[in-house]
Amino acid sequence: MEGIIIGAIGIAICLILSGVGSALGLFKTGTACAGVMAEDNKKFSKIIVLALLPATQGIYGFVLSVMKISSLIPEMTLAAGWTLFASTVAMGISGLASAVLQGWTASSCIYAVGKNSEGSGKYILFPAMIEFYAILALVLGIML
Repeated sequence: MEGIIIGAIGIAICLILSGVGSALGLFKTGTACAGVMAEDNKKFSKIIVLALLPATQGIYGFVLSVMKISSLIPEMTLAAGWTLFASTVAMGISGLASAVLQGWTASSCIYAVGKNSEGSGKYILFPAMIEFYAILALVLGIML
């Protein structure tokens, strides 16, 4: 019974931390978009992808949590519970950190588009590099 409790706590932490990280990152990009669009609302199509990037970590945390719920069985050993805990908490922590940092980076890129929309396609590279680490955590969580 202890294994299932530890595993369930890990799943909950994964879902909560990834969701909080995405919410904070989206808050940052949303406020940046509002500022840019107040100056020129024609730039919406150039900034929307940058604004939505931090949402992916919440999606990753949700997907991993849903996938791992099926592994919660009443006969789960303590070792299996700790493995489940580790694989999901790693995604939660990575999702929280990368979404917040990605929000900061993407908001800077949004401001850059506001000043010079010529390089809008290039600006997506910077927050996308942060995305890579959330993807690694998701892959690790799926593999464990």
